[in-house]
Parts: sequence; structure tokens; C-alpha cells
Amino acid sequence: MKNGELDFGAGLPPRQPRKTAPGQAAVPAGATSARGASSATSATNAIDAASVTGAANAGNVGSAADAVAAEQAARQAAARRAIGAAVGIATHVAGLDWQAIGEELDMNGYAIVPGMLTADECAAMAAQYEQGQLFRGRIVMAQHGFGSGEYQYFRYPLPSTVAALRQALYGPLAAIANRWHGLLGMDTRFPAEHAQFLARCHAAGQQRPTPLLLRYRPGDYNCLHQDLYGEHVFPLQAAVLLSQPGADFEGGEFVLTEQRPRQQSRVEVVPLTRGDMVIFPVAERPVQGARGVYRAGMRHGVSRLRSGLRHTLGVIFHDAT
Repeated sequence: MKNGELDFGAGLPPRQPRKTAPGQAAVPAGATSARGASSATSATNAIDAASVTGAANAGNVGSAADAVAAEQAARQAAARRAIGAAVGIATHVAGLDWQAIGEELDMNGYAIVPGMLTADECAAMAAQYEQGQLFRGRIVMAQHGFGSGEYQYFRYPLPSTVAALRQALYGPLAAIANRWHGLLGMDTRFPAEHAQFLARCHAAGQQRPTPLLLRYRPGDYNCLHQDLYGEHVFPLQAAVLLSQPGADFEGGEFVLTEQRPRQQSRVEVVPLTRGDMVIFPVAERPVQGARGVYRAGMRHGVSRLRSGLRHTLGVIFHDAT
């Protein structure tokens, strides 16, 4: 997007994505004691017992995997309720394996973080779409040739969940962004703190927030595009799927394309479930070739929704002119 509008124009290596699971990094001060509250512990113990018993009785690998996934989701939801979404998000992000995420971005051009938001957080975020006072602008895609469907840009101050994601993700992504710029021979480097980068944007006249909520109904889609809003562009962004494929909607797959020099575009359909976050390039990324590193152009979009209702949260780190 540029000046609040999308830029259009256009695969990735055909490798299967490896979902990056949270690691065991230290959590922010105060989070451990909150997690250890007796009510949360009791609830978690009850979940543990029920999950293990259910998996054992199921007698097959699929049921056991489902039980483990349900246990992890329930633990995360209980922890978020105990310590609050903002602290929970910061804790989650701090515990991610950022080396593995960087490797996924280098290899495939994107990385999936499963369960970044809980089911309750996804539902609450999607419901905010109807709260007009939270947004600075609404775009009907068909009116601009962007596709079909609509989205709204949040206004400052951002909702706490959105602000927490933007703040927590920026630091580790800035390290990857600086490495990428070095590989591509680009001089621009990004400060460690998001507030410092926003100050750079605002000084250049990019003062409008860019995080957004997107809504798709049957027949809607989003054309391939790049989210460019001005001179200062942070090279990575994130999107969180707020709806459940197969239950809330059919179709509407997240799609990435990669254009390499003197080659046709390659396409990757990124598999996401509710609460999963995908991290991907805004416009380009470095790719290792036989003769060194070269620049590959990236675009993203959403395929046609066949039925249901799909909401997505977009987290962009630079502001708009």
C-alpha cells in the first residue's frame, strides 16, 4: 500500500513450511508469578489430566495429537486470562525460537507462528471490526481495483492487543531486517526499539498508523500487492488469521508470490488456522543463488472466499504518509 492504497503488480521454493513452536526463553518480570497463581495452576492440572486420559483412550496418533493441541491451547488461554493479553503476548514472543524463524524466512520467504492469539482473543479482535471509533479509515477494495472485500485502518492509540504485537515483534524482526539489508547491500538499518523507528517515520511525514483489520465475505479476494506507504519501509510484516478455516469459512487462502530474476513467478499457499501468525516480506527478500545473493520481489494476497466470513489482523511496522 502507498499513501493508504495498495500497489499491485509478481513463488517461493516448493518446500513445506515448518511451524515454529515457542521455545523456553525467560519471561518478563512478574509473568512467572502470575502464571503460577493457584487458580491457573489448578485449571491447568485439570486440563493435563483430562488431555492425557482422553489421548490414552483414543488409541490412535491423530486423537493424541488433537489432545495435545487442545491442551496447549487451553494452557495458553488460561495463562492469558491470568496475566492479561498484552503481557501474555510479550511472553509468547520472547519465548519463540527466533533463530528458527529467521531460517524459515531465509529458506521459504515466510514463517508461521502457530497460536499467536487464543481463540477468545481472535473472536474479540474480529468483533472490533464493527466498532467504528477504533478506526481512522475504511477501504472498500472493489472501489479501487484492489479486489473484493474491505478493511479498516486502526487509529492511534492502537488497541492493546495490536500495540502489544507491534511492540513485541519489532525487536527480533529488526535483527532479521538488518541482516537482510546487509546481504542486499542496502545502507538502511533499523533501531532496536519500535518507538525509535516510528520517530523516523513521523519525522518524514509518515504519521498515520497502518495496522488493519480485513473482512472477507463469499466471493471476496485480495489482489497481489505490497504494503508500501512512504519513504520508510520496514521490510517484514505479520498477519494473524482470526477465523477458523472449514468452520467459519471455505477458500480464502493466504498466498505469496516470489519473482526471481529471469524466472517466472513461484506461488506458495500458506496453511493457517485460527490464531496462527505468518511473518513475511513486505516487498523483497535476499535469496542465495549460485553466484551469490540476489533480490527477489514478493507480493501477497488472498484467494477467493467460497463461503462464510473471514477476518484477518494485519501488523505493519511503518506508518503511512
